[in-house]
Amino acid sequence: MNSFEHAPANWAVKAQTISFDVRPWINGRQIEASTTEHFATFNPANGSRIADLPACGAAEIDSAVSAARAAFEQGTWANLSPRARARILMNFADAIERNADELALLDTLEMGMPISASAPDMRAAADAVRVAAEAADKLIDQVIPNDPSTLLLNLREPVGVVGAITPWNFPAYIGITKIAPALAVGNSVVLKPSEVASLSCLQLGKLAAAAGIPDGVLNIVPGLGSGAGAALASHMDVDLLTFTGSTATGKRLIELSGQSNMKRLILECGGKSPQIVFADMEYLDAVAEAVVGSITFNSGQVCVAGSRLLVERSIHDALVERVVTLASQIEAGNPLDETTSFGPLASREQHDRVRRYFAAGQDQGAVAVLPGGPAEGNEACYWLPTVFTDVRSDMRIAQEEIFGPVLSVFAFDDEIEAIKIANSTTYGLAANVWTRDLGRSLRLARAVKAGSVTIAGSPGATALDATAGAFEPHGQSGLGIEGGLDGMRAMTRLKSVSFSG
Repeated sequence: MNSFEHAPANWAVKAQTISFDVRPWINGRQIEASTTEHFATFNPANGSRIADLPACGAAEIDSAVSAARAAFEQGTWANLSPRARARILMNFADAIERNADELALLDTLEMGMPISASAPDMRAAADAVRVAAEAADKLIDQVIPNDPSTLLLNLREPVGVVGAITPWNFPAYIGITKIAPALAVGNSVVLKPSEVASLSCLQLGKLAAAAGIPDGVLNIVPGLGSGAGAALASHMDVDLLTFTGSTATGKRLIELSGQSNMKRLILECGGKSPQIVFADMEYLDAVAEAVVGSITFNSGQVCVAGSRLLVERSIHDALVERVVTLASQIEAGNPLDETTSFGPLASREQHDRVRRYFAAGQDQGAVAVLPGGPAEGNEACYWLPTVFTDVRSDMRIAQEEIFGPVLSVFAFDDEIEAIKIANSTTYGLAANVWTRDLGRSLRLARAVKAGSVTIAGSPGATALDATAGAFEPHGQSGLGIEGGLDGMRAMTRLKSVSFSG
């Protein structure tokens, strides 16, 4: 039984005793990297050094892709029946759940997510694997109506080798949301986790092997974006690349795909998601709680964070007052304390980024009604919730993804103006609309340019289960489909087969 199977009474004690292996996982085992270069990861809560990982590059990526290709061509995984793959993936999900506390602790140590959030996140990762497993035999092929003498079929086949590059804000969870659908449809995978937080993803290889996933089907290679990431994106034998991260990196991956083998891409990039609140909402306290929760969960380091609050003018002051009151009560705490709900930003680099945007907001005339700002000592990366009002759409804090607990507030007079403000950025990832008017809900759902739109007419109605529903970003938030059956189809290739009598 894993020592982390039951939630530890003292996470700080467990943090002192946890062990991990930083070597790349290739072809069913951890190997010594050929590189002598390393990079360090740090605990953003106190600045302490956690580990030195090998800065893998083209050599390790090539070994991983070769192992993935060999496994795919041998058919040890791809040629299993969907139900056989599903049974093994269920074992994988169980293994993740048994080791959820260890994985959660690694994410907390490396990127600062409070253990109160990272522990449930690991159980959600296990559920994401189960969702993919349950859908493995649901991608039904088609018989196309044709001449009676001919049988015409559309068949779905795995693309082959899937490369995945994942971010640091939900390290293991987003890694799983790439791995699970790719494996469920029969692909092999090479995963390059973020250099900021790689340790939990590196553990997934051992869990996959123990669950029965054959050697070479899942490979995990740590490294820098300029090294391992670029090598994976440029590799001539990778058939599809799936990525979650910044828009700037997404654009670079498009270039590398075109310069190499024109590999298919699924990109979930930046967001500047609006939360649009109309005056017919009677539950302003509940709305304020949801608004604050959206911009402060994981310290605002969420791609779909509702970083722009659009409020109908007649209730603007009342809602802003509630938002500021709630946000000002949030206290930063030790991420290893189960009572902590607000932790540090993931790195000193991210802390500096938020600080620069705060200064830009002030310089361009926005009013910091809740200044927030740094907290704790110089070595920590905490930034308290910040609320700006009098924000214009031409300001940097209104246009650019900050990825921190910074909320920009706009007032609008009517539905047309609300839509104009909502669509005034280059992004289109997600949106929340708060109204009790059904007609307006339908109009906004169609008019707002976003991959997912959540309509909330009552408290507690903003939850989104990304594993069940599919979405496709708009604008510079990315391209390709993720989630649900359509997200799994995106990791297959469509083939037409005809039989003539």
